[in-house]
Amino acid sequence: MRYTASSSIMMSCTLLHPKKRLFLCLLVSLAFFLVVVDTSSQQHLEVKKKLMREKVRQMFYHAYDNYMAYAFPHDELKPLTKSFTDSLSELGNLKLEHLPTDYNGSAVTLVESLSSLAILGNSSEFEKGVHWLSDNLIFDIDARVNLFECNIRVLGGLISAHLLAIDPTNRLIQGSYNNQLLQLAEDLGKRFLPAFETPTGLPYAWINLKNGVMENETTETSTSGCGSLILEMGALSRLTGDPRFESAALRALRQLWRMRSSLDLLGTTLDVVTGEWLEYSSSIGAGVDSFYEYLLKAYILFGKEDYWQMFSSAYLASQKYFRHGPWYHEANMWSGKPTYWQLTSLQAFWPGLQVLAGDIAAANSTHREFFHVWEKFGVLPERYLLDHQMIHPTMKYYPLRPELAESTFYLYQATKDPWYLDVGEAMVKSLNLYTKVPGGFASVRDVTTMQLEDHQHSFFLAETCKYLYLLFDDSFVAKRNYIFTTEGHPIQVVSSWHEKLPKSYSGNWTLSKRGAWESGASALSLQVCPSIALNSRRPEQHRESACHVPDEKINHRCWSNKECGVDATTCRQRSCSGVGYCGLWNPL
Repeated sequence: MRYTASSSIMMSCTLLHPKKRLFLCLLVSLAFFLVVVDTSSQQHLEVKKKLMREKVRQMFYHAYDNYMAYAFPHDELKPLTKSFTDSLSELGNLKLEHLPTDYNGSAVTLVESLSSLAILGNSSEFEKGVHWLSDNLIFDIDARVNLFECNIRVLGGLISAHLLAIDPTNRLIQGSYNNQLLQLAEDLGKRFLPAFETPTGLPYAWINLKNGVMENETTETSTSGCGSLILEMGALSRLTGDPRFESAALRALRQLWRMRSSLDLLGTTLDVVTGEWLEYSSSIGAGVDSFYEYLLKAYILFGKEDYWQMFSSAYLASQKYFRHGPWYHEANMWSGKPTYWQLTSLQAFWPGLQVLAGDIAAANSTHREFFHVWEKFGVLPERYLLDHQMIHPTMKYYPLRPELAESTFYLYQATKDPWYLDVGEAMVKSLNLYTKVPGGFASVRDVTTMQLEDHQHSFFLAETCKYLYLLFDDSFVAKRNYIFTTEGHPIQVVSSWHEKLPKSYSGNWTLSKRGAWESGASALSLQVCPSIALNSRRPEQHRESACHVPDEKINHRCWSNKECGVDATTCRQRSCSGVGYCGLWNPL
């Protein structure tokens, strides 16, 4: 007979007083039962993760193989007709102006797929792609491209793939590699530099890769367009030793910050020559979103204290003037008063950024609302009108965006709450049900009818599939520190790139109860489990900071100010809006 610790304890029960024996036996039996249940539950979870990982792998290769078969070396796949589009000049070009006549693509989807191939462990296809790009990709082409889009997709893809290729722990390249991808990135970066030659240092939104800034080029750009270049161009300077790239991007970023309002808010569009704002509405959505993202990630990657100071001020302003319960509306940058009450799908990145900042409770709250919208329609519509509870009539599409998957990955990493795995599983099911076609994955033209559009965006492979895969298999990031660019390209965090090592940025938004809510702690390090915290009947577990008084209703609905609490971040009294939601509606 094999004896275990539990069996020996059970045998000792017979030596005790009957009442004590009964109590001890019940206690041991309960403990044994809980161990068995926990072990069984963990085993089930691991089986589920492996199953879902393989489903995402199949999704990626269905998209990738069809691109290689029907579109390569052109830019993107048209999955319904099994053809291609040379879309680099069309990205951000809503009016389709100044399109090149002699442009045959730059294999954008292949460039975007390299880091995903590395994460999936496909070294042979990664190496094959690297060699093809080394031998065939050129940028001396008469094509007008959007600086922001070309930066995050092509420059970021090349830099990330180069760093993965030279990392000996990955062993992705078996043959020779002589920094060819870095040389391509440097060539592209140099072609970007003329865009920064403006009186303000803010770059033009458009640049011709062969001829520089075109005559009579538009001087209008967006906040994200000129404030989301520092990761890629900063990394390029660190890798090449040429400071011009990082200097140009940093000068633009600092100029943009100087243009903020007294409320620490920035508008959406501006003039790069005059430095005047053109659109005063401020938000965390389209046109501004990655500006916030790059401030925090630049601090993590480069360790410059300026980035943290800018991010912390901008983040607090966003909580003060945009937050509407779990939602974020838009506000006038000068007055802080609400302008547009709408959800945009790009905002779904925000909970992921909040995880990096340690604001887990707020991240979970917003993420759950986005997922409820996903469940309602099957996918996430591009724009949803909060005040009317309806989809924007002309923006009903879903172009396979990754932002919700990205935030789901970050929140699972922070909490290990298996509910986020269920979210990922639901997203995988929806994508396969509604968007998978024989020729790849198609964008949704109308989420109310699920009518499809003949376009598979490169970011579906660079981000959507990547974040879903990492959700179920995080082995790639388990032993290394990476930041992911806004296009999902990983860049390893190394101390040699830091002017000084960043201080721990815990305790900025969330407080831990130790005695009387006085000690700061990062919710990320505390492994907060939001599904427990938010559903608890104990009021103190709803508290997010020392001054926080929750709204009476968990959905933040109200009839009067008495039903509203005190904001966790600003410690200001919340009030009831005209549409019946608690929020910070009265700017200081």
